[in-house]
This record gives sequence, C-alpha cells and structure tokens, in this order.
Amino acid sequence: MATIRPSSDLRNRYNEISDFCHQYHEPIFITKNGVGDLVVMSNDEYERLCGKQELYRLLDQGIEAMKSDTGRPADEVFEEIERNFGFGEV
Repeated sequence: MATIRPSSDLRNRYNEISDFCHQYHEPIFITKNGVGDLVVMSNDEYERLCGKQELYRLLDQGIEAMKSDTGRPADEVFEEIERNFGFGEV
C-alpha cells in the first residue's frame, strides 16, 4: 500500500522518511495542501528504476528490429557474445 505523508514531514521527519525509503525500497508520496505533489525514493531505488526503463527501451528496439527484419540472427549474436566474454571456453 502506498505511503502518503504531508510536505511538512520532509522538514520535520526527514530521517524517518529516508530510513523508510532505504529499508523498504519503496517511494513515499508527499502531499501539499492535501494534493499529491512529490514522490520521494532512495537514490539506489531511483537508479534501479532508471536501469529498468533503459532495459525496456533496448528490448523495444530489438523487437522493432525483428519486426522490420533489420536485426541479426540470434545464433550470430550469441556466438559474438561467447567470443567477446569467453563463454563456452574450458
């Protein structure tokens, strides 16, 4: 369930908000005059979220390349990965 706090808590209970975000890896929604205004989250959680968005963007690019037949065959890509990262070597 979403955690909602008034904007005054940013000033008066900053450490409590910070601890919550780090411990539970969840954002806190901040209201101003009873209306949603901000979302606060830990830096680590923000970076994780940005990484997910980048992954989704790259997957969409790959799907579009497959649909337009401009991609490369999967076996060719996997062979390149194995060469570049030494997978399959004994």
